[in-house]
Amino acid sequence: MPTPASRPTRSSRRRPAASAAAADARARAEAIFARLSADRPDPHTELRYRDPFTLLVAVVLSAQATDVGVNKATEKLFAVAPTPEAMVALGEEGVREHIKTIGLFRNKAKNVVALSRAILEQHGGQVPREREALEKLPGVGRKTANVVLNEAFGLPTIAVDTHVFRVANRTGLAPGKTPLEVEKKLAEITPERYRKGAHHWLILHGRYVCKARKPACEQCVIRDLCDYYRTSVAKEAGKGS
Repeated sequence: MPTPASRPTRSSRRRPAASAAAADARARAEAIFARLSADRPDPHTELRYRDPFTLLVAVVLSAQATDVGVNKATEKLFAVAPTPEAMVALGEEGVREHIKTIGLFRNKAKNVVALSRAILEQHGGQVPREREALEKLPGVGRKTANVVLNEAFGLPTIAVDTHVFRVANRTGLAPGKTPLEVEKKLAEITPERYRKGAHHWLILHGRYVCKARKPACEQCVIRDLCDYYRTSVAKEAGKGS
């Protein structure tokens, strides 16, 4: 019988289990991203942009709007205002006229002009490469900053939008109650070689396969690794057989 000194504590018994769970999560992420990357080898945002500034504007405009709708609006907007200087000169009223087909266009026009002015006055006309500086710009939150840092500057950040949040929770890849919680879990378990494309793969998978209302599980390349499929779809199919 072990002596009191050698008897394992409750916390020490939990550590191996926690380590095993973390290893399993990383192995699962490895398998999921290996398949998603094979399915879409070169993932990129579907927003159309010319440079970091136009990307930033497009991402700000994309909140509660579709990429297709944003692209239609920015095609004409960027033709007349492709730089911070031109955007400020165009003014809120001019920006509104070009983006009025997008939801929340009045507030977005205000933010686009304000962030353009801030880039001119505080950053020498260049989009900053630091998260803290980006998040201080009007209309720019953590998700937008992550997209710009990843897409424009090549950093391995993971932006969590509604698609990423849904896929991470539905599959069980990185469940969380908030976007930040999901982002942190994804950062912990995603292998380094997949970090750059991770949020693109999850966004595209959520947009075209793992849809909100009716996921296309029959088209899914990771369905056997998905909690939702194993516990709901496959289980129901088994009942009917």
